[in-house]
Amino acid sequence: MSIKKSEELADFIRISAVKMTNKGKSSHVASVLSMADVLGVVYGDYLKVNPDEPKATDRDIFILSKGHAGAGVYAALAWRGFFSKSVLDTHYQNGSILSGHVSHKNIPGVEFSTGSLGHGLPASIGFAMARKELGSRVVCVMGDGECNEGTTWESALLASHYNLNNLTVIIDCNKFQSLKTTKETLNLEPFAQKWESFGWDVFDIDGHDIKAISAALNANSKKPKCIIANTIKGNGVDFMENNILWHYRSPQNEEYELALEKLKNYER
Repeated sequence: MSIKKSEELADFIRISAVKMTNKGKSSHVASVLSMADVLGVVYGDYLKVNPDEPKATDRDIFILSKGHAGAGVYAALAWRGFFSKSVLDTHYQNGSILSGHVSHKNIPGVEFSTGSLGHGLPASIGFAMARKELGSRVVCVMGDGECNEGTTWESALLASHYNLNNLTVIIDCNKFQSLKTTKETLNLEPFAQKWESFGWDVFDIDGHDIKAISAALNANSKKPKCIIANTIKGNGVDFMENNILWHYRSPQNEEYELALEKLKNYER
């Protein structure tokens, strides 16, 4: 694995997310920051995708179920060369192809439009079933809060029933959703045991540890795989960390400059 490559991409995603949400005055910067390391490994060192052939038959599939954090995927795709990095400057602005919630329309590398929480995993089940014979892997990143959705658990049953060992779900487990913690909203614990009881191999890891993310992704499994990536919402910008305000607020003026300064001095 390339730790450096994954770290460089994760850092690029964090800085890009702050810049994009600043320029477009859009929400969910903290939701991108929590999953930046996951995306860094997925796009930097795992997915078999080719910007020169984005619809290759045997390509891997990535679905961001927590579609409100689409800025992170856009940054990863630009870094990989699917489109120019300059397009990121138009995020969430009139006439831009880069909507707030991730969209596949006119954006190479995006497989499925998401934002209605709980829909990404059912779509991933379909992709995994259709593409298993092609040797194509499917990765779906979800939020822990959206695991409140009933479609999540119906999909979990289906994946186990059809032995979809080409499917990996990564849960950005940052412990917050909407206006409260996940525990206050609807307690998910015992979380790992729930997935195990539905017939999945489960890896409970530090979602900011590049090596741990890579090891879990690359672990051999005969079952569908669930990686519970324990993360910090707003990771890398201390005044955003575990602060629900930054689920909605965009960084402006002094906060914007301070956030960039924090990320330039970010230490792993």
